[in-house]
Amino acid sequence: MKNVKKKSMIAAFIVMVVLAGCGSKEVVMKEFTSKDQTVSIQMNKEWVVQEGIVEEELSWAAEGWIAMASENGSEAIIVTQMPKHIYNISDMDNFKELVNTSWEMSEIQSVDSPSVSGMDVAGTDSCKVRLENSTGDGRVLYGQTEYAYYGILYMANRIDAAREEYFDNVCVSFQETAPEIENTSVAGGSDTVQWFNNTCAVLTVSNGWDYTMFGGSSADESSKNIVQSLLSEWWEVTDRASADETMDWLLQEGHRISFVEEMEYLMEAGVADAPVEERADIVLENFEVDEEEAQKYADWLTLYEQYGPNTVAGWDYSRAMSLLGYYYLAGYYTEEEALDKSLETAETIQAAFHSWDDFMESYFIGYEYWAGESSEERREIYEEIKASSDNPFQLDWGMIFEKSW
Repeated sequence: MKNVKKKSMIAAFIVMVVLAGCGSKEVVMKEFTSKDQTVSIQMNKEWVVQEGIVEEELSWAAEGWIAMASENGSEAIIVTQMPKHIYNISDMDNFKELVNTSWEMSEIQSVDSPSVSGMDVAGTDSCKVRLENSTGDGRVLYGQTEYAYYGILYMANRIDAAREEYFDNVCVSFQETAPEIENTSVAGGSDTVQWFNNTCAVLTVSNGWDYTMFGGSSADESSKNIVQSLLSEWWEVTDRASADETMDWLLQEGHRISFVEEMEYLMEAGVADAPVEERADIVLENFEVDEEEAQKYADWLTLYEQYGPNTVAGWDYSRAMSLLGYYYLAGYYTEEEALDKSLETAETIQAAFHSWDDFMESYFIGYEYWAGESSEERREIYEEIKASSDNPFQLDWGMIFEKSW
């Protein structure tokens, strides 16, 4: 449960279509609706819903998505929905970039778009789409409503005039039933709550959510369903009891305990007695690791000598703060319970570190220890947030917290 890696929001959602040929025949359309009933679209009634892929890969994010494929797998259509009150997408260009970078597309060219009732269509692109070892034709229509951004992606072995007409008809059939959104941002404008949000802002942004809101989103039925799925998939948290158990583990143990144990073992083995430039070789010679792993452990040991027991504690504390916001959105904690626990945890964090940079460095080291990969992307997000006009990290690290809830 504690080592589950975060899945990317769109890239993980790939329909494994076999780009094979198929004969033409009369198409009878049928309406298909997203799991949360917010969007429907008409497609070939013979097509098959790709439910399993949604549930396994992106159940937490795909309640408003529709994924269909032809019986022989030669064609597929995916309706991607990104509700604006949940995902922090600045504009249509930002959404297009997100979609484009999430699929292996090439030869992208603008083509004519159909008019879609109820949607502000931003354009349609033709492209080549590569899935597994096959490359086929693609079309993607971009649009938005007051409620969400949409991308309707069509993939086939070859898109001819008949298939272009079919795709246009699918897009024209688009219907949205947007829920009423009650904007219930917690303790809006409170510096104390924003301080809480800052501790997990990098993860919030990487998920496309809003770091100015506790939990990253307004609390409503839509975010509740998404976060409950997210917590179940990533953390095996499904109720109050499992939420408490995971929170206790993060605050009392977390990955910092195993990290300290491993570093102390290396010190007892005499690795720390060697010059820094020789440590990786010693680790490689005496432990069952490869060269890359040996270098990582050597680097971590040097960092442990510098920072001590809190070397990766920022990673555990940041995740705990993030989960407290999610627990509120999911309905496992009340607003007061989540904020009270956040205040208690924030005081622990504030006492353990000296500045935002100090805390975030511990977070990045902890990420690398947990994920076994570079934290470069997350470091870039942190720098981008600090460079923004409304930089939340301008808040004084040592501020006096005020209970405003």
